[in-house]
Parts: sequence; C-alpha cells; structure tokens
Amino acid sequence: MNKKVFIEDLGFKDYKDTWEYQEELFKGILDLKVQNRRENSEIPTPNYFLYVEHPHVYTLGKSGDISNMLLNEAQLEAKGATFYKINRGGDITYHGPGQIVGYPILDLDNFFTDIHKYLRFLEEVIILTLAEYGLKGERSDGETGVWLDVGTPFARKICAMGVRASRWVTMHGFALNVNADLGYFDNIIPCGIRGKAVTSLHVELGKTEISLDEVKSKILTHFKMLFEAEYITAPLWEN
Repeated sequence: MNKKVFIEDLGFKDYKDTWEYQEELFKGILDLKVQNRRENSEIPTPNYFLYVEHPHVYTLGKSGDISNMLLNEAQLEAKGATFYKINRGGDITYHGPGQIVGYPILDLDNFFTDIHKYLRFLEEVIILTLAEYGLKGERSDGETGVWLDVGTPFARKICAMGVRASRWVTMHGFALNVNADLGYFDNIIPCGIRGKAVTSLHVELGKTEISLDEVKSKILTHFKMLFEAEYITAPLWEN
C-alpha cells in the first residue's frame, strides 16, 4: 500500500481546466490498476491532493435537480459566473473566491476500501480544522458535509462535499467557505436543501479575512493524521 500523497496547490484556476486535470490524474490511476491486474504486477498507484480557488461557478452533481439553479444563462453571465453539470455525487453547489476547494484523488486500496468511511474522514478533517478556530463543526444526518448548530433553527453549512469513485479511486472533494461571498449562495438551493443557511469562517469569527494558507496548513495536518499519509512534495505550509 502506497500512502504517499502528492500535494499541489493550483492557485486561482478555472473550474473546467481543473476538472480536466482531475480527470487526467484519475484516469492515470485507473489505467495503472488495470495494468497491474492484467500483467500481475504491483506498481504502486499514486495519490494526489489538489488545492484550488475557483472563479465564480455553480456545479450540479449527477443526481442533482436543475430546478435548484435559480439563475438563467443571462443572469449567470451578468454575475460573472459559469455553470457545469458534472460527474460527482450530490446536488448543486457554488465555488468562488475565498473558498478552499480540496480534491483528494486517492486510490483507496492504499488506505481503506470504504467510501462511507472516506466521506466521514473528510468531514472529520474539516471538523478538526474548525475546532482550531473555536468552532464546533458537526455532521447532519443524511446531509454530507460539515455544519454548525445542527438541530437548531440556526443550522448552517460551512463545508460542502461531493465525490466520485470508481474501482476505489476518488475525485472531486470538499469546499470550505473561509472568506466566501455568501451572496452567491442566494442564487441556488444549496445541495438541494431548502430552508438552511450557509456560512463562512470569516463571518463566524467576525473577521474581514482569514489566511487561506493558514487554513490549508491545518487541513493538511489533520488529513495526514487521519489517513496516515506521507506528503512527498514540500508545500510552503508543510508542517
């Protein structure tokens, strides 16, 4: 089992370009797994963790309802946003500046072959990160992602998640609102869930801005611990 993970921060990058890059890495792992099986070889499969910040974009998962998108094409253009139907699970969500998007592209054969455990681990990474800022992140039954004040009238989502997996290889991932413009969520029914608010770390802490690199560093620390991973690149925020 290879628990080494390449860390790459793509910076501010177009959603479609990033999606194509994910697909390229995803396919490379799948092809190697097929080759290993065909040739009875044991070439280690790689794992990746991509960080990215997207321009304003809305994405609809394969099981999502298009009616949860409240803007037409002209309104999208007026807001400087794009829209894509994509191949992850989940409904509609928003990505944009001030949001940390993480795409772990892992061969779960290197870790554990349990997609539900994988999602719970991703949630736990964010919950542990939020705890460092004095916030109690929680799971909400039947609603993947991380929330605050679950079970109260003030429940609000701070991190959305949606993944795709094939032959235990994952792609897509999570989106944590750190300095996000929450007004963009008013244009959708986030994750198809009516009547629940969305929030951002800077709002919860009453600050104008939170360091994205600081939050990224904390996320990587907890991801490394939970997945017992070894980082084989050296990002600036490496601990």
